Amino acid sequence: MTHTIAIVAALDTKASEARFLRDLIVDRGHQVLMIDVGVLGEPLTDADVTRGEVAQAAGASIAALKSAGDKATAMAAMTNGAAAVASALHAEGRFDGIIGLGGTAGTVISASAMRALPVGVPKVLVSTVASGDTRPYVGAKDIAMLYSVVDIAGLNRISSRVLANAAGAICGMVEVELPPRDDRPLIAASMFGNTTRCIDQAREILDGSGYEVLVFHATGAGGETMESLIRDRLFSGVLDLTTTELADALCGGVFSAGEGRLDAAAATGIPQVVAPGCVDMVNFGAPDTVPAHYRDRRLYEWNPNVTLMRTTPDENAVLGKWIAEKVNRSTAPAAVLLPLHGVSQLDSPTGEFWWPEADDALYDAIRSNIRDGIPVIEIDANINDRAFSDRAADLLLEFISTSAVTMTSA
Repeated sequence: MTHTIAIVAALDTKASEARFLRDLIVDRGHQVLMIDVGVLGEPLTDADVTRGEVAQAAGASIAALKSAGDKATAMAAMTNGAAAVASALHAEGRFDGIIGLGGTAGTVISASAMRALPVGVPKVLVSTVASGDTRPYVGAKDIAMLYSVVDIAGLNRISSRVLANAAGAICGMVEVELPPRDDRPLIAASMFGNTTRCIDQAREILDGSGYEVLVFHATGAGGETMESLIRDRLFSGVLDLTTTELADALCGGVFSAGEGRLDAAAATGIPQVVAPGCVDMVNFGAPDTVPAHYRDRRLYEWNPNVTLMRTTPDENAVLGKWIAEKVNRSTAPAAVLLPLHGVSQLDSPTGEFWWPEADDALYDAIRSNIRDGIPVIEIDANINDRAFSDRAADLLLEFISTSAVTMTSA
């Protein structure tokens, strides 16, 4: 079956590489939609979507951008335009997958186009910066980034091999046939290593009740993705038992999902069961990456690349207030569950982070700030105990059964 693959490239500086990709894709039996995002130089290859059309989609003029000679302004316009063009063209059924290439500027522009597309649309980005922190480019979307190894500045024995691999990847992605679709309604759940047992146990109940559970790893990007998909109304309910990313947002940890974490279910009227899972910990990298002002805190080396810092009573009081205020905005059924024997595997009576005074500060803040009509349910168990996970799953099923939620097909 023939598919159409969009290529996003600056056809003044990356024309030879774009033609190389195009020829490989066409040889594979597919069609190409070439999108030019260059500005300053003359295009060296014809485009199906011109740079003028991309600029216009951002409310700009390519002639004005070129005459101004301001690369930052031009890049901002083409970044916004590429996202608008990609979204519109995909909605019209003009392409099935997308591939981009570039240095720092080309990566930003191509990634913007890809982030504007739904999850599941094949996306490959060949980039000179793919060996570093890719989160600003990937965001909450399924973008496959491939490190170019050498600069994308002409074809050579290395760049040709890398680009050929990328062409093979995007062709394989659009060609692959999906297995029969699972049409069960969806539930979102948040999980961390320290709440794995809790979510696994709850998932057994939810699976057995006819739901498919999508579990999101609470590593910052995981929470952002979950919030984004909740806003897309893909879920019948949310089992948000691992809100640890709020602790990272408060204390500057590496797994922050921003202060917007825990907002989407309330904003979209989706039933949710919430717990302060793993808010006893803030995440840093290897031990030598812990900020100096935290070096005298209670630390635990989870693995060589993850160091956990125990939150204090004062920090937990702030986190409890945040959680209550966010859940207070719910228009659908919602509840907060408090595991009185600890909020994580480490925060248990025999664990390294057991600190009842810190947990009490957390729970008191939740109780004192929650609004009437939202139950706060205390469970005499650790968050990973069966008594807790079963209660959380059963309560969410009860909420879903009494709430009419209109979902969007994934």
